[in-house]
Amino acid sequence: MIEGAIYRQRDGACLLARVLRTDSAWDRMRGLLGRAPLRAGEGLLIAPCSSVHTLGMGYPLDLVFLDREGRVRKCVSGLVPRRMAASRGAAMTLELAGGSLRGLDLRVGEVLEWRSRPWEP
Repeated sequence: MIEGAIYRQRDGACLLARVLRTDSAWDRMRGLLGRAPLRAGEGLLIAPCSSVHTLGMGYPLDLVFLDREGRVRKCVSGLVPRRMAASRGAAMTLELAGGSLRGLDLRVGEVLEWRSRPWEP
């Protein structure tokens, strides 16, 4: 996985300071299973991905479905364990800790950008 951050295009604000982005089929398939729960300010960006399940999860997730350009297609708050969510036309899904969407002021149609962290020795 590659570490980066999520920025909102309309005002350049950094919404999430630590976001891991999947870079393999294994990472996409595994998602958050077997990992520590996300904390405030963290996320997992899964690409390509238009649907998510919480089978095997022990905590709720907030989700942001994005198209290829990073445009928000749909937001889902508090997806509890053993459920599924999807968005037609989504190319990526941003998984967040449950309750995180409340403070982000996201709107359907706005554009988010994931930026990788520069390499530091």
